[in-house]
Amino acid sequence: MEYSVKSGTPEKQRSGCLVVGVYAGRRLSSAAQQIDEVTGGAVGQVLRRGDHQGKAGQTLLLHHLPNLPSERVLLVGCGKDKEFNEARFRESVAAAIGALKDTGATEATSYLTELEVKGRDVFWKIRHTVEATEASLYRFDQLKSKKNDANNRRNLKRMVLAVSKRSDLQSGETAIRQGLAIAGGVKLARDLGNLPGNICTPTYLAEQAVALGNQNGVKVTVLEESDMRELGMGALLSVARGSRQPPKLIVLEYRGGAEGEAPVALVGKGLTFDAGGISIKPAANMDEMKYDMCGAASVLGAVKAAAEIRLPINVVGVIPSSENLPDGNANKPGDIVTSMSGQTIEVLNTDAEGRLILCDALTYVGRYNPAVVVDIATLTGACVIALGNHASGLLANSDALARELLNAGKYTYDRAWQLPLWDEYQKQLDSNFADMANIGGREAGAIIGGSFLARYTRDYKWAHLDIAGTAWKTGKEKGATGRPVPLLTQFLINRAAKEGVAAE
Repeated sequence: MEYSVKSGTPEKQRSGCLVVGVYAGRRLSSAAQQIDEVTGGAVGQVLRRGDHQGKAGQTLLLHHLPNLPSERVLLVGCGKDKEFNEARFRESVAAAIGALKDTGATEATSYLTELEVKGRDVFWKIRHTVEATEASLYRFDQLKSKKNDANNRRNLKRMVLAVSKRSDLQSGETAIRQGLAIAGGVKLARDLGNLPGNICTPTYLAEQAVALGNQNGVKVTVLEESDMRELGMGALLSVARGSRQPPKLIVLEYRGGAEGEAPVALVGKGLTFDAGGISIKPAANMDEMKYDMCGAASVLGAVKAAAEIRLPINVVGVIPSSENLPDGNANKPGDIVTSMSGQTIEVLNTDAEGRLILCDALTYVGRYNPAVVVDIATLTGACVIALGNHASGLLANSDALARELLNAGKYTYDRAWQLPLWDEYQKQLDSNFADMANIGGREAGAIIGGSFLARYTRDYKWAHLDIAGTAWKTGKEKGATGRPVPLLTQFLINRAAKEGVAAE
């Protein structure tokens, strides 16, 4: 999709379709009012007949209105104007794209970007329009032998986004570039997440990282099993023992900041399939365990977005990747393994494996002397029970870092919610036979997962994002969401801006 920004009133635009908002109670937005006036009240007549009430998500396509050079007008319901917030704005954009896909229009001009969203400027509205549009157009049908042409109709090729002031044009272009970069990172994460485990193996994940590096000037290093053995990564390697697929430790280095500047480190869990090992999972919905590498996918997506925006910041991405399968050589409950840090772990449940591969990666990343470290993992089902699929769980040993991530989540509507990381929770990880156990009972499961990782992050500022509830959807809309790529990218954008340098 090609995007551009333009200043001008709707009645003068020659377009395949004008997109305007209508609030509940048939109240016209400013752009809809202007169209109504020039067409002799044609829009108002349609509303009075009851064909459109302005309900949120409701759409109505009008053709060849008098005195209007544009071929079509799409009315998009926005709900009550006082309740029109960030979520409703994105829903309105998605509804508009859904309707436009069913038309023959190749170009549309959207005036939804002029709607008032409390606390959000035109930059925010344009960037979110691009992101929401690309998300609405996303399809994953690479593995289908026959494409459904009706569902993949893509007449729409160009979207013009309206701004009320010419002074907003330059800012709008920057918002488009950022929106496309973030949407590209989200698409990469969704594509990787949606691939089945027989295709997206640790080796495949490493190959995609190398390809990303070649395209975006990112240095990529892939550590093999022998390298990990030399480093003493006993926790990570213990998880991989039950699989025929060799594990990989993937390291990406994006150097957009000053030489010697401490990097931001992103560490993503890359379990390309998790059957639970000897502590095997129930058969129902086990296919969704291909999504257990969505933390890794989000790191790749965020690094891709940062590189395309050309953020003036240094970023290191570390992805520990393996499978977790039952086998005669797999971890057994009661086994004790030694992590890279030298700490020993009693493996009471082999399905609590994400923290085992992450702890070695979190130790490894310390060699980069990072400014901060954020790990991203589909870590616990307990987080899904606590927060559902609306917010990612957040734990941190730095309140300032937690606030940065929370604020980035609010701005991108890719929200997180902070959980406590009190010392009292550490007692649940006590073991009679090792330095710690890898589980701590049913209580506070999401917090205990973070508490385990906290033992490996005492030397730097660290935050943990549990994305088990947000990384994918189940049911009819099953598929990867690409979250939290928007949150992570905005976090990096804010960090770069804090250094006093604006992104290109």
